[in-house]
Amino acid sequence: MILVTGATGNAGGAVVRALVNSGEQVRAVVREVNRMPLPAGVEEVAGDLNKPGTLVPHLEGVTAAFLLAGYEGLEETLANMRRAEVERVVLLSSSAAPSGDLTNAVARYHILSERAVRDSGLRWTFLQPNTFMTNTFQWLPQLHQGDVIRAPFADVSVATIDPDDIGAVAAVALTSDANDGRALRLSGPESLSPADRVAILAKTLGRELRFEAQSNEDARAEMNAAMPAEYVDAFFRFFVDGDLDESAVLPTVREVTGRAPRSFEAWASAHADALR
Repeated sequence: MILVTGATGNAGGAVVRALVNSGEQVRAVVREVNRMPLPAGVEEVAGDLNKPGTLVPHLEGVTAAFLLAGYEGLEETLANMRRAEVERVVLLSSSAAPSGDLTNAVARYHILSERAVRDSGLRWTFLQPNTFMTNTFQWLPQLHQGDVIRAPFADVSVATIDPDDIGAVAAVALTSDANDGRALRLSGPESLSPADRVAILAKTLGRELRFEAQSNEDARAEMNAAMPAEYVDAFFRFFVDGDLDESAVLPTVREVTGRAPRSFEAWASAHADALR
C-alpha cells in the first residue's frame, strides 16, 4: 500500500494516477473525502499534514509515502511513519532547495523539509522540479477576458514540467530502491519564455493571443495581494535577481522513467478544453 498526501493537487494527483496505472494499491490522503473524484480503486481517507495525528490511523500496511514539503509537524509525521514500519518516503521539494539558501523563504521551507526527511531514518528520495506547466491555468481569467496575456519576468526562460512527469518519476521512486538517497532535479524538454508559451497557446487554441510584459512594480503589487511578502521577495530574488536558474533541460525524467518528458505544446493540447 502506498500513501499519497495532497492526492487531489497537481503533483499528488499525478502521483496517484501513475501508481494506479502501474497496478499499485493507493491510499489517498485528502482534507475532505468525496470532494473531488479519484481513480477507481483508490482508497480515500481524510487527513491533514499540519496535524500529524490525523495520519496515524492511515499508516497501517503502508510501505511507502509521498509527502509535500513545508507542513508543520513533519518530524512527528516521519517518526509516526517509522514506528509504523513505512519503508521509504518520496518528498516533493523544489528546484530552489539545492541552493541551501535559508534566507530565501521559499527555498528555506523546502531545505528544512529535506533535512527532516534525511534525519528520519527512513529511506528517501527528493523530487526537485522546475515550475509546473499547470501554472498556466493562472492565465485563465485573462484568456476569458481577451487576447492579451500579461505576465511577470518576461526575460526569464524556464524548462517547465508537466506534473504527470513528476508523478511518473515519483511512482518509480516509491516502488523501487533504485533512487533511494537521491535528490532528483526535474525539468521539461525545452526552455521557454512567457512569450514563447503564449505563442504555443495561441496556436493550440486557434486564437490571436498577444503577450505583454508586466512591470516589476505591477507584478510585485499583484503578488503582494495574493501571498505573504516574504514569498514575493523570494520569487523576485529567484527571477529578477537571478538566484534561481530553471532554464536548463535536464535528462532526469528520461533516465528514471525511460521516456522523454512531455512538451508544453503537448500539455497545452491535452488541456485545450480547460484553457478555452
